[in-house]
Amino acid sequence: MEQQKKILCVGLVCLDIINVVNEYPEEDTDSRCLSQYWQRGGNASNSCTVLSLLGVPCAFMGSLSAGPVADLHGHQQHQNWKPHYPAHEQGRNAEEQVKMIQQVQMYNSTLPQQHRITISVEIEKTRELLYQLFPHGDVVFVSKDVARHFGFESGEAALKGLYSRVKQGAILICAWAEKGADALGPDGMIIHSDAFPPENLVDTLGAGDTFNAAVIYTLSNGGSLQNALTFGCKVAGRKCGFHGYDSIREIFTDEQPKS
Repeated sequence: MEQQKKILCVGLVCLDIINVVNEYPEEDTDSRCLSQYWQRGGNASNSCTVLSLLGVPCAFMGSLSAGPVADLHGHQQHQNWKPHYPAHEQGRNAEEQVKMIQQVQMYNSTLPQQHRITISVEIEKTRELLYQLFPHGDVVFVSKDVARHFGFESGEAALKGLYSRVKQGAILICAWAEKGADALGPDGMIIHSDAFPPENLVDTLGAGDTFNAAVIYTLSNGGSLQNALTFGCKVAGRKCGFHGYDSIREIFTDEQPKS
């Protein structure tokens, strides 16, 4: 039996301080806080958590501070990075990340296609330096904010306008909140999935990271781009119906994609 692929997430881990209120506050109004809790966050850390809850052996690479909040036990597995991991890079220090990716690409050049490391990158923030990551991912996630920064008002328009920035053969993906998500691959076909909002909207924090992780999970297991996009939207939508990430195990049981 083929060994399950391992995934390395590179990027940010941080502390999220969440205040729970009765309803979404209106601008310039005061709201009573019902409760407060601290939660480990950060795009790459969140995606690694979701991948682990989906049953994927994964690892996190980033800067950690001392203290219990940064503890990764219970979700991420501590492992040394070894070849054959698919790698997901959250756009942060892009100049250094490009150098890291180039090292992986050099390593890949010595291997047959089926053993090469697949690289995905996330371009979330509207920072010019991050845009140099576009041509360095086999799968590129571009955010709604970045798409709008370039003047696009839909996921489909963003994919058509930005695809020339990615390398030949790459997949470009853009999620657009309640409008779902779109993807464009080398065949030139736009693929779409509707959003799957929960019955009650509770917590959208980390929904994008959850979407990325679910898409990467499906693609790394040989699933189609359509199945990956749909599974990503389903898991992200269901995640918005509860606090945190622990119930993702239940989502996975209900929504596990087919290849």
